[in-house]
Amino acid sequence: MAKLTAKTCRSLPAKDFAGPDRSFPIEDKAHARAALSRAAHKGGAVESEVRAAVHRKFPGIGEGRDKKTRRTVRRRTRSRA
Repeated sequence: MAKLTAKTCRSLPAKDFAGPDRSFPIEDKAHARAALSRAAHKGGAVESEVRAAVHRKFPGIGEGRDKKTRRTVRRRTRSRA
C-alpha cells in the first residue's frame, strides 16, 4: 500500500473516499481493503456505506477470500509419551 501524505489526500476527488467526512480513502485496492477492515469495527451504517462505495469503485473486493489466500491449515499433533 502506497503511503498517502496529507497533501495527496487533500488532492483526491470525493469519489476516492468512503464513509462520513471523507474518513476512508479508497484510491487503490489496498486502501479499499483497509477501509473495509476498519469500517467493520465501526459497524452499522458506516460499514454498509463504506462497503457500497468500495464495491462501486472496485467490484469484487470484500466478497470473500480469493483463491490465493484460501488454504487449509493443518495442526500438528504431538504424541504424548
